[in-house]
Amino acid sequence: MATAPTLESTLTCPTCGHVKRERMPTDACQFFYECEHCKTVLRPKAGDCCVFCSYGSAKCPPVQMPQGCSSCKA
Repeated sequence: MATAPTLESTLTCPTCGHVKRERMPTDACQFFYECEHCKTVLRPKAGDCCVFCSYGSAKCPPVQMPQGCSSCKA
């Protein structure tokens, strides 16, 4: 039986260290995220499909699912 994906992740800004818990989209990857503290726009690291995979405490829901993510083929 498949486990439901985690829908929340804690993002940590690599510039200022600000931490914020966010709800992740379930049907797409999020390519941009603006830190509410320093206003840095986060983008995925090379090889990652979204900011949650790069800077979050949990990978995005598409990556967590058995079929994987179509954006990054994970």
